Amino acid sequence: MENQKVLENINLIKKKIREKSDKSIDTDLREKRNIEIIAISKRQPLEKLITALDCGHKIFGENQVQEALNKWPLLKKKYQNIELHLVGPLQSNKVKDAISIFDFIQTVDREKIAKSLKKEEINLKKKISYMIQINTGKESQKSGVMPNDADDFFKYCKEDLKLNIQGLMCIPPYDDDPSLHFDYLRKKNLKYKLPYLSMGMSEDYEKAIILGATHLRIGTAIFGNRPKK
Repeated sequence: MENQKVLENINLIKKKIREKSDKSIDTDLREKRNIEIIAISKRQPLEKLITALDCGHKIFGENQVQEALNKWPLLKKKYQNIELHLVGPLQSNKVKDAISIFDFIQTVDREKIAKSLKKEEINLKKKISYMIQINTGKESQKSGVMPNDADDFFKYCKEDLKLNIQGLMCIPPYDDDPSLHFDYLRKKNLKYKLPYLSMGMSEDYEKAIILGATHLRIGTAIFGNRPKK
């Protein structure tokens, strides 16, 4: 029964993607853009992840490096072609572990972390993909490079460090209209000529689709509410 519910939820989101893609602000991307669902598995029971994997879903996101290390090595051995994204803040002491377990880090936001990522790529002989997180709401409690610093930081990561920067990511302030933040990020992404745009979660992903998202970070709309700590 639970297996069926997860599959139904994923299919419902795919239906919404098809519907909202027809209303995309970028008319030339309506047919070409491939929108990926990142199933956010933070604090979700292992059995729920397995139901999604058994349904054929391959792209997942975690907020914490340690939780990912506890859950995903065995799953990656059992299931082929899993793509694992870090969507939460990255601490300097977790960079090596992050490079080892993740395929994509969406939360690059400061020079110290960018330098550490480059160093560990060399040490581990492994290249992965990245997005730059922009703090579009300029919130002091939230991660992300500030908008005024974004251009210089993008150039530093892409040209100086030669990290494989593939896109931008944001988490709008809870009380703001997310469309304003999504549109800002869309325009930045066009300026940087990057292929990926990670924006939209369970509550606002339909707006994100219209405004050009390529990656939707969806947890509760797939798996239901997380168990309390």
